[in-house]
Amino acid sequence: MSKNDNPGDNDYQGYDGGEVEPEEEPDFVDDGSGLPDFLQGGNEGTNLDDDSEYDFDDNEYQSGADDVYAELLARIGEGNPQPRLEPTRRAVELLGDPHRAYPVIHIAGTNGKTSTSRITESILRAYGLKTGLLTSPHLTRVNERIVIDGQPISNRALVENWADIRPYLLLIDAELAGAGESELTFFEALTVLAFASFADAPVDVAVIEVGMGGEWDSTNVADGQVAVFTPIALDHTQRLGNTVAEIAKTKSGIIKPVASVVSATQTPDALAELQRAAELTESTFAQQGDAFSLESTTVAVGGQVISVKGLAASYPDLFLPMFGDHQAQNATLAIAAVESFLGGGSQPLVGDVLAEGLQTATSPGRLQIVGTEPTVLVDAAHNPHGAAALAAAIGSYFTFDEVAVVIGVLQDKDADGIVSALAPIATRFYVTQSESDRAVAADDLAYIVREYTEEVYTDESAETALEAAREWAAEGEKRAVLVTGSITLVGDAITLATVSKWKR
Repeated sequence: MSKNDNPGDNDYQGYDGGEVEPEEEPDFVDDGSGLPDFLQGGNEGTNLDDDSEYDFDDNEYQSGADDVYAELLARIGEGNPQPRLEPTRRAVELLGDPHRAYPVIHIAGTNGKTSTSRITESILRAYGLKTGLLTSPHLTRVNERIVIDGQPISNRALVENWADIRPYLLLIDAELAGAGESELTFFEALTVLAFASFADAPVDVAVIEVGMGGEWDSTNVADGQVAVFTPIALDHTQRLGNTVAEIAKTKSGIIKPVASVVSATQTPDALAELQRAAELTESTFAQQGDAFSLESTTVAVGGQVISVKGLAASYPDLFLPMFGDHQAQNATLAIAAVESFLGGGSQPLVGDVLAEGLQTATSPGRLQIVGTEPTVLVDAAHNPHGAAALAAAIGSYFTFDEVAVVIGVLQDKDADGIVSALAPIATRFYVTQSESDRAVAADDLAYIVREYTEEVYTDESAETALEAAREWAAEGEKRAVLVTGSITLVGDAITLATVSKWKR
């Protein structure tokens, strides 16, 4: 799995060279970890035992892992989610409810879900907890979606857990077909696989990113002890609604009775929906800017230094190895989520442990440097809100004189809004398309881009477009290439960068 790397040149500003507590108190010895009683005394947070035969790169199981992915791909794709929960609920019920074997932190929103999920997981792991993490989509291989204790699920675990659940998935498929309904989708099957894999590990806590929406997303069969909301904006309007309020209402469906709810700053319409859902479920509600806040952020080599006022304490001068003010906001939200989970929002986090959790957090595909000489960055921004945050970060965290934007967009996205947000930082655009069946044709996207600039170069081959942009960037001082617009294009770029060894 790719990780964010520290910069190697002078293009960076600041660069100088369930129920938890029993009725009676159990007998236990406080281990000094700062964890609540119910999480002390567990495993030491190692994904693999010393004598484990599991290995992320276990080639012996690669063919089997490829077969699992092929079976998933044969199902209804993620672009066509089914607004239903019963099939997933039926599947996990047949498996013995693996999603109830551990507490869950459930994360929904429009932008920042994956980064917030990854930062939350990293902090929990720093506490010595064995973590499960489900995110989507993946960049280069499906293993990335199911992470156990900081490592993508091994091929062996993927294959063996799939073998365990496959007969039950086929049974549900038959039941659905008999009722005239669609079989389990890619994401429904993947969700069941993740829940089963986490129970098999086993994990102490699972951080679950919603796939789309919330109320009817297959991950919502789980009951999140903490419900987390990143900023909510217009996206997937054909599925979720045409207003922010409608979208927020759908997303608020992840709030379960007596949960702890933490939210990023929201528009008034979105905030009203989240507060309404919290009130109806008798849940607590804490919003960024009120109950907790980002106090400051300063550009630093390889990322930034942030100071956060949390729910229970203030945490000054924390290094975050990610670029962009939006990542500082994501980290702030993650801190509040962990505070809510570990101590109900009233117990301060251990400073050194929090610092370790942030320092070791990564968010591949989010302002990630995949090439040097020339500098090539990739970012998975795929809607106007994300593109605006990306553009702001390029201006604040880097000192490039000229930037070539290599862009490709999927059919269900607001291409004009994305291009509009990126145009102010783009010296020129290289318009292309990813290998996804849902990719907008390069010529069609170029027509939109030309509304903003005449510096447009078009090639339907992503590899050709990327190489052309790199050649242009290499010809001048302080030039860079930014690849964005869709996660599939970013994944293609990461693969090409690895194979072609763009890092020097």
